[in-house]
Order: sequence, then C-alpha cells, then structure tokens
Amino acid sequence: MLTTLSNPDLLRTQNLIDEHWCDASVRFPVTDPATGNVIAQVPDSNAADAQRATDAAAAAFPAWSRRTARDRAQLIKRWHALILSNEQDLARIISAEQGKPMHESAGEVRYGASYVEWFAEEATRICGDVVAEAVPGRKMLVLKEPVGVVAAITPWNFPLAMIARKIAPALAAGCTVVAKPAEDTPLTALALVWLAQQAGLPPGVLNIVTASRANTPAVVDAWLADPRVRKITFTGSTPVGKHLARESAGTLKKLSLELGGNAPFIVFDDADLDAAVDGLMASKFRNGGQTCVCPNRVYVQDAVHDAFAERLAARVAALHVGPATEAAAQIGPMINARAVEKIDRHVQDAVDKGARVLTGGERVRTADGPHYYAPTVLVNATPDMALAHEETFGPVAAVFRFTHEDEVVHHANDTPFGLAAYFYSNDVRRIWRVAQALETGIVGINEGALASEAAPFGGVKESGYGREGSRHGLDDYMHTKYLCQGQLS
Repeated sequence: MLTTLSNPDLLRTQNLIDEHWCDASVRFPVTDPATGNVIAQVPDSNAADAQRATDAAAAAFPAWSRRTARDRAQLIKRWHALILSNEQDLARIISAEQGKPMHESAGEVRYGASYVEWFAEEATRICGDVVAEAVPGRKMLVLKEPVGVVAAITPWNFPLAMIARKIAPALAAGCTVVAKPAEDTPLTALALVWLAQQAGLPPGVLNIVTASRANTPAVVDAWLADPRVRKITFTGSTPVGKHLARESAGTLKKLSLELGGNAPFIVFDDADLDAAVDGLMASKFRNGGQTCVCPNRVYVQDAVHDAFAERLAARVAALHVGPATEAAAQIGPMINARAVEKIDRHVQDAVDKGARVLTGGERVRTADGPHYYAPTVLVNATPDMALAHEETFGPVAAVFRFTHEDEVVHHANDTPFGLAAYFYSNDVRRIWRVAQALETGIVGINEGALASEAAPFGGVKESGYGREGSRHGLDDYMHTKYLCQGQLS
C-alpha cells in the first residue's frame, strides 16, 4: 500500500528534531500486521535523542508561547487543511502499519483532523477573568498561560487520531511538543508531523522520536526526569500510566492519562433491540474491537436476552474478515501475535468455564497470515471468566444475563476501571437513574458512537484523569495565573 502513495514524501523514516529529519544510530522494523512483512525501518532512539528533542522544544517555547493566539490558530488551520487534502495517503499508511480496513482508516483521518480544526478555533477563545476587587484601589486578574514543553506518548490503535488530539491542543495553548508514537505504528505519526512542518510550524515547536519496545523506557524516562518537560500526556495501559504518575512526581509534572477500560454495555427489557444491536456493532467491532471504549461486557436483561443474542450473532457472523487491501473487509488483522493469543486465551477460558459460542470463537488463518480472529459472540458469560475483568481488546462480545437494574449497575461498576459505559432503555426515569449511577467518565445512552471533538473524553478511577477534546481539553495544557495590582486609588 505504501508504494501507491500519491505523495511519497509522506513516508518519513527519520526523527524530526528542531528543523532536521535525522537518524539514530540504530533502526528497527515496522511490520504489516497481516503478513508480518517489514514495510519500513525507523530510528530506534535513545535517551540522548530524547534529550535533543527536549532541547529543541525548550528553546522554541519562548517565541511560540508569545505568538498571538490568532497566529497559532492560522498555522494549525493550515495543518488541518493539509491533513484533509492527504486523506487517502494517510489512510493507506494507517492501514499498512495498523491493519484496519481502508474505510475505517479514512474515517480516522477525518476524526483526527476534527480535533486539529477544533483546537485551532479554540486557540482564539482562551480567556481569563477579571475578579471583582475585595478592597478599593486593587485590580485582580486571572490569566491562562501554556504549561511549557509537553511530552506526548501515544498508542498503536488510532495512530493518527490519538496524536492529533494531543498535539493540537498543546500547540493551540502555546506549548511546544516532544512526541513518541507507539513502536507498532510510527509511520502515521511521522507523516502527520511532516505535514505540520509543511504548514509552516517553526523549528523546534514540534519534535518526534521513534523507539522500539526495548528502548521506549529510556526515551520516556529522559522526559520524566527533565524539569523542562512540564506535562506528560499519555494514552495506553493502566500499569504504564501508574509508572508515569510515580516517576513524574519528582518534578511535579502535569499529567493527562487516558488508560485502560472495561466498558459495560447494558440492554434493558424496554430497549429497542434493533437499535441496541446496531449500537453494539458500532461500538464493539470498530477497529476489530481494538479500542479503549469498546464494550467488554454485554449485559442483557432476562426477558430479551435470547432474542438479542440471536440477532447479534446473525449480524456478527456476516462480518467479513480480511486485509485492508480488500474493499469488503470489515475486520482486519489484530496488531500482533500477542494480541491474537490474548483473545484466544480469553475465549478458551470462557468456554472452559461454561460459555457457549454462538459464532466465531477461533483464529482465522488467511493467505496473508495468522493474525486474524473470527468475530465472536459468547453467551452464558460469568464474572469468574478472565474476559469479565481483563480488557480483551478484540472482536469478542461476551453476553451476561441479568435480572434486576440494581444488580446490573453493581456488576457494571464492579471494576477498577471507569472509562466508558453504554446502556439502552426507553424508560426516561431509568435513563437518569442509571446514567448517574454508572462510575465512568463517558456514558452512551441509546448510542454506540461516543467520540466527538466537542465533547470531553476521559475516565475516572484507574482509567485515568484529564480530558481530551472540548474546551476542557485545552485547559489541561495551561496554567492559571492570578495577578493582583494595588495602589490604584
């Protein structure tokens, strides 16, 4: 797919530090998740490379932070326009290194671009306050100022959208950035950063280094130890998020952590079942089930359980599994062998403990390679199964039966995680009761597609803190400064 790019310059295989595209002393391979074939080699950066990126960002910060909000907004808007004009090429890069079908990759480009546009517009709306003076002759003002250098660390499942919704608010607020994309999917992020450079972003304002799984700790630890890095923004696993929180304490960095999930999807007996099936298909099987807000536990009330499961299984059985190069593909390869092994382990554990497979439940081996798993529906799921408390991160819908509202709310909340939850009901009183009772940062009510650049995205409990998107997302990249001037009368 990378040989068919209309703009070959988008395929970047070096770090960007200051204004220079540069190599590290060692490189590591990026592979096609479907075949395992190497599609590119990128720098395997180390602590010294991370330090040079921080040097560049710190040097660029004073001038960038003093630019007017309108100047910053215009540059970010030019970046947005370039992203959209290169949509198909960016989608090809995403599909090549991440594996999702092309129509999903193109959707991700548009989704990521929406954050860039949103924060370009929000840059001109950064406002402070004038506080009513407590005594005569005094003026009290509140200002919003950029925090400084931001380190953005992003995952592999949405290689464009995740980094866009971190970099865009940082730049809009007046921060400079050092970024490290996931080792599985660095090419998309490098292409995105190259487009920002083409939009006219000044040298040092945005820097990116790539690193293998082995070298990533050295790169990130260099940023954690550096007092010039004033904020870490991270999307990934809860254990890594906890490590970042601990290690950033030495310099008291600001943190935004979007961590693991274990989302419940609840179908009450008064729900529109067809709408609920549609919602679950949209929320569960997008990106092959490899999203942080995917429903991991599907709870269906007794009276509608069998009808719902039958309709769901019919829809899931019709999903087409195949590589991104197939126009009909709906479920692509999983990201790597470890992912397939975890999915298979969860399904086998569930079956061993009494679950019944309605469809799927096995690996799919195609001519492209072994990293596919059949879209799966399980019934008779119980809380003692691994998939009830571990995030499966694959195309497996495990259906649990419940009887009472208070019972299902208890089970939905019985997890250390609290990112997203979904439920379907047509009882307005129940809607308000359940929405308020669910312990998550995001709740979908009769809706399976939650994300929007205008809405705050983030979790509670061990799913992290901080918000991305919306006006609240910009606040996470700014300090609040209070000015008090006296002797004015």
